[in-house]
Amino acid sequence: MKTLSKYTKFIPYLYFLSVIIYWFTTMNKSEGISAYPILLFGIPFLWQLIKPNRKLNFSLGIIFVCLSSYLILAYVFDLLNIIHWTETSKKLLFYGGLLVIGNFVMSLWIVRNSIKKVF
Repeated sequence: MKTLSKYTKFIPYLYFLSVIIYWFTTMNKSEGISAYPILLFGIPFLWQLIKPNRKLNFSLGIIFVCLSSYLILAYVFDLLNIIHWTETSKKLLFYGGLLVIGNFVMSLWIVRNSIKKVF
């Protein structure tokens, strides 16, 4: 159990790396070589796995909490019918919902790790 709790701090970084890899492979099928800059988004998360840094950890957490909160606001506006979405946009919102919630939870986990001084 101690070994498991030792490695749970890396779960958010692996999550974001897997999302970036999925995004890259999806874009690479249609865009080709122009999809390679997407891999640059993975560098900070990879750096946190190799050589953790508290300041980078806190910065990543706060940035992704803000981005996820912004996306959650889009869902709230959709529920309140403040913004009228097209059917294509509604399908994207529905399928991306789990990703938004996952991003929010993982970014809160990153902030928690930086506050608890895990690294």
